[in-house]
Amino acid sequence: MGTEKTRDIIVIGGGAAGLSAAQYAARAGRSVVVIEEMAAGGQITTVDQVENYPGQAGALSGFELGELFEKQAVRFGAEVLYSTVNSLSKKDERFYVETQDGTWSAPAVILATGAKHRVLGTPGEDTFTGRGVSYCATCDGPFFRGRKILVIGGGDSALTEALFLAKLTDKVVLIHRKDRFRAQQNLVDMVTASPHIEVRYSHVVEKMNGDTKLTSVTFRDSSTGKVYEEPFDAVFIFVGIIPRTDLVPGVEKDDSGYIITNEKMETSMRGLYAAGDVRNTTFRQVITAASDGAVAAHWASEYIDEVNGHSYP
Repeated sequence: MGTEKTRDIIVIGGGAAGLSAAQYAARAGRSVVVIEEMAAGGQITTVDQVENYPGQAGALSGFELGELFEKQAVRFGAEVLYSTVNSLSKKDERFYVETQDGTWSAPAVILATGAKHRVLGTPGEDTFTGRGVSYCATCDGPFFRGRKILVIGGGDSALTEALFLAKLTDKVVLIHRKDRFRAQQNLVDMVTASPHIEVRYSHVVEKMNGDTKLTSVTFRDSSTGKVYEEPFDAVFIFVGIIPRTDLVPGVEKDDSGYIITNEKMETSMRGLYAAGDVRNTTFRQVITAASDGAVAAHWASEYIDEVNGHSYP
């Protein structure tokens, strides 16, 4: 494979899962490098305020929390490399990670590449993300308690999150581009029965409007062709999530494309662990991603002892 830098554990992805894994691996005495493409914190950097992470005296921005994760991991000895991973391969019980800045190798890899929200691509969506546009009701819903909220989507996630938001405000509008939902019928029944949720079928968003934050949404009713603008305080978008698994096409995944792991975060490939939003977990939050990372680091360290022929009672 040529000249490469060697470490005990390579963590791919510098979000909550990856940086937590790096911290725990470094504290266990392992040499570890985190390879992150964009910025410390991953998806949380798009969140304006995080107020539900334990131990915080007050709300932090997602960017600030990501920086704290990174500083803590580095303090314990982890390295952080900002680079793009081009490929991940395995030969003779060793992994090789090709990046824009060279090759790294290790007996164990923790994949914490996360998942990306499918976006609408509507004008204004990117501009107001974190300033009225969100992809996580649990994260950001409490900031809009009692306010007027738009939910976009027609699957289980959209309806589930609309029901959650309806506990925070009595002004939820749920739109879907088709004339019927694709969600489970029990969720459809609950949504249509809720006095706090107004359902609009055959609706698409033409534009999201505002200045420093979102103030209104322009709709098109595809059944009539009518275009109109309406004030909203927040927009929550649930049109799908795409796990970032391009590096491991041969690893076992579920029907939605998430990597299948056991309780040790082990994947179907020996020595490869997955943590955070990239795996088939039932709840995706910063705290659960951090937990996954800690578990993955622990068992990756145990695996290295096994490979090296060490055993403990």
